[in-house]
Amino acid sequence: MEMTSQIRKQLSAEAHDLNPVVIIGQNGVTDGVIGKIDESLTAHELIKIKFLEFKDQKQELTDSICEKTEAQLVRIIGNIAILYRENPEKDKDKKSSKK
Repeated sequence: MEMTSQIRKQLSAEAHDLNPVVIIGQNGVTDGVIGKIDESLTAHELIKIKFLEFKDQKQELTDSICEKTEAQLVRIIGNIAILYRENPEKDKDKKSSKK
């Protein structure tokens, strides 16, 4: 899905009330952190990541995270990155539950 400015704005609004599910601390972006982000994106599609450390490198780290998890960056606000990755299985679950 291409991230248009309208979609980006809508996702930012949806993420407003979300709490960060992953916090980047003194150990940085480890394989374990990438795994947690990947699991969270699969479960929720839209997540927030908070940077307590590495604030000066948050753009580069977020780009790396997006590449490794096949997610899209919605926006970085302050020290919080908002990521989105569509989960096609979630859409199937919604359709099958309506039957």
